Amino acid sequence: MDLMESVKLRALTMKDLDAVTEIDYGLLGTKRREYWETRLESLDASGVPSIAAEVDKKMIGFILGNVSRWEYGIPTNVGWIDTLGVIKEYQKKGIARLLFEEMYSMFKKLGADTIYVFVDSQDKDLLQFFGKMGFERGDMISLKLKI
Repeated sequence: MDLMESVKLRALTMKDLDAVTEIDYGLLGTKRREYWETRLESLDASGVPSIAAEVDKKMIGFILGNVSRWEYGIPTNVGWIDTLGVIKEYQKKGIARLLFEEMYSMFKKLGADTIYVFVDSQDKDLLQFFGKMGFERGDMISLKLKI
């Protein structure tokens, strides 16, 4: 059976805390259970269901996003992709695209007409992925202050 035929998408829930923490750990090398616990507890408030991808009832990826609530002069018709994670052995197989396309559809249904994502300028894989999804450099500038 084709991998994409066996992928099931569903809403991400608090029950996914362990799986999300493990995927994140596999990608970043740091256990951030408390961070993800806080993030998953606030899912319902975002207005956009975050999504899990599963194969044979094992979570292999997830995407989190929300719709802007007029922050820093940005109108409410903006969707934000917050986090996208796919287990390394499932990367470059269409899972991230599937997750993105589902979130894109939800943003569209909610009236968003623009989607933003922040990507590290050194992360060539993510830049390439989002480029393939049609993203281009936006008008916003990220600012940082080291402390």
